[in-house]
Amino acid sequence: MKASLSVLLWSSASCAALACSASLHAAETNSPVGHSKSHGVKRITEEVITWGTQVTSSSVYMGAEDFGIRQADHLSDLLRTIPGVDVGGAHSLNQRITIRSMDDKDLRITIDGANQNTYMYHHMGNLQIHADILQSVDIEIGTNSVVNGGIGGAVRFQTKSADQLLKPGQRFGAMAQISYADNSGNSGSFSSYGKLSNKLDFLAYHNHVARDNYAVGGGDIKDQDGVTIPNTDGEVRGLEGDVEDSLIKLGWDFDASQRIELSYERYIDEGDYSYRPDMGLATDLSIGDALDTPLLWPTEFTRDTLTLNYDVTFGQTQLTLALYDNHSALKRDETGFRSSTALVRGQAVSDWAAQIDGEADNRGLNALAQTRWNTAWAAQTLTYGVEYTDYSTEYRAAYLNGNVDSSSEEATTTSLFLQDRIQLNEQWALIPGIRYDDYALDSALVDDSFDGVTAAIAAEYAPNNTLLFKLSTTQLFKAPEIGEVFIGAGLFDTANPSINEETGLNSEFSVAYGDTLLGADRFAMGLTVFETAISDYIYDYAPAPLSTGARSWKDNIGDMTINGVEAYASYRLGTFEALLTFANAESELDAFESYVSLDGARIDRQQGDSISLTVDYVIEALNLTLHWDVLKVDDVSADLDLDGATLDNAKDGYTVHNISARWTPEAIKGLAVTMGIDNLTDEFYASQSSRTGTSFHPLFGNLYLLDYEPGRNYKMSLSFSF
Repeated sequence: MKASLSVLLWSSASCAALACSASLHAAETNSPVGHSKSHGVKRITEEVITWGTQVTSSSVYMGAEDFGIRQADHLSDLLRTIPGVDVGGAHSLNQRITIRSMDDKDLRITIDGANQNTYMYHHMGNLQIHADILQSVDIEIGTNSVVNGGIGGAVRFQTKSADQLLKPGQRFGAMAQISYADNSGNSGSFSSYGKLSNKLDFLAYHNHVARDNYAVGGGDIKDQDGVTIPNTDGEVRGLEGDVEDSLIKLGWDFDASQRIELSYERYIDEGDYSYRPDMGLATDLSIGDALDTPLLWPTEFTRDTLTLNYDVTFGQTQLTLALYDNHSALKRDETGFRSSTALVRGQAVSDWAAQIDGEADNRGLNALAQTRWNTAWAAQTLTYGVEYTDYSTEYRAAYLNGNVDSSSEEATTTSLFLQDRIQLNEQWALIPGIRYDDYALDSALVDDSFDGVTAAIAAEYAPNNTLLFKLSTTQLFKAPEIGEVFIGAGLFDTANPSINEETGLNSEFSVAYGDTLLGADRFAMGLTVFETAISDYIYDYAPAPLSTGARSWKDNIGDMTINGVEAYASYRLGTFEALLTFANAESELDAFESYVSLDGARIDRQQGDSISLTVDYVIEALNLTLHWDVLKVDDVSADLDLDGATLDNAKDGYTVHNISARWTPEAIKGLAVTMGIDNLTDEFYASQSSRTGTSFHPLFGNLYLLDYEPGRNYKMSLSFSF
């Protein structure tokens, strides 16, 4: 249990839609996740078990369902069926998590406690990680607790550990896996793990993915009019590359109550990639033709993370501490511009030829403690902690003509928080909290400090052991951000010393029910209704005043409101399980007078109503598991939005089916064979959290931005553990 104490504490503290302490209590007692007894109140927790990965969400009860059968090679394979969550982007560099239409810049994202919010490049996501390395993912849908910063929620990834992989009574073990996909690429991984002594354990892991260009659904690269683009063959170029992910962990148990863990991870993504990984092939072809430049550009992204985790229990207090140093670098050879004969605003494009380097460093500390005690009138759980992050960026462009551009920026954040769960009796609980954030920013945008005190209050009512109501409201705070790294680290930003921090309020009402209803071994259902109101909403591309001489700048443009609902129903009978989910989130800007042209705009990443159905069935006599999931997303009509397509921003709905089966033969212990088909009906589509629609560019004309997803994809995996 110690290896996962950090995740369990964070999960316990965040407690968004439902009960706070359920997953921690269930883990401590080794009881089946579902209902668990805590202070006399049975609570409902939400978690999904995948192969080596536990996915916990605050928006849905999903039982103990095995997702390893999905053969996830992109985070979207794990997370897209969770209501309120999507993963935009199909490129390996563009795994862009969105929660309730808010993108990853509005989320708190960590890996093993190390902050990952490095805004490297607006054409790629904030996170690069391969699903195979993950032990757990803990997602808070919306900000519902002072324990987490940000305004949209939190995503905490935990990588594998020896404790999680070793079988009962096993001292050493290993696992090898190879995977083949006819429309995405191949991969292979190997892990060795074990106990060097009774107190010392280790894990060594390496995964290699050889990604291919893939064919789109239907086999044709189409434009905005549904016409096949000339000189294309249905294959999306600019995706082929290699991903290497390596992890070494050493764990030491001082005694039964203390554990220290040191880990080092190196992630490399390298290939000849498209210039804009978030935009479709049609856009890159159009711009390349206009500028007389190559379609593919040698690109390398690396991330090195060193993390020290310490977990200790003393008396009624549990403490988890994470120290980390996370270094990310993005390099691209842009000397291909030298062959261009084009001019842009009177400048020769050939002068752009350069070697571009962008680096970002996140160094910091997270400390979280939880203390429990009982008084004459209540059972209390106090959660408190401190966070410190130093975030620095550097940019350098070495041009072939001898010129050099360089810049750097820095931001430091210090946060303190305190939250108390007060269990008044078996029916009622109150959860007040307070948080202080101090953010010092030294950037081209503004050189200033921003601080704020935010509070939260929640009330839970459990009239019986099967029903739970929760009402919560949490104040929001987010300071202006440092500039993105790969376009200059602030070098080309326009100063705005009067910019303000974002503030606001996230309010939610949730109800959850779980029992043996309708003949089921377990039936559960739940509903969350929310409103997120953000004051002084910051838009990165606001129209700039004429006096600045800039086309756009970062500024507060108005007040943004996001309203929505998330719902689920799950049914389990014997070895049959089914889960039905629904999600909706709609946003609208009440613009300031100086930005009246943006009044009524929605967030660009907004999705249509989404419905998902997941069905699993185990044939125990054959050691065979069958799986089917379907995701249906409704259309989004054309309307004013922020940073979306300028000519046509309507979003087409889509329906995607995935099927798979896994067999574990009795005769060969440790062997698992998994086969499946993703996008069974060969749907032509793009996630609505990705780039979509058609824009007009003054230099390149009409650009079709659709970030094409893969078409039908046959997958097979063989894994063997021993």
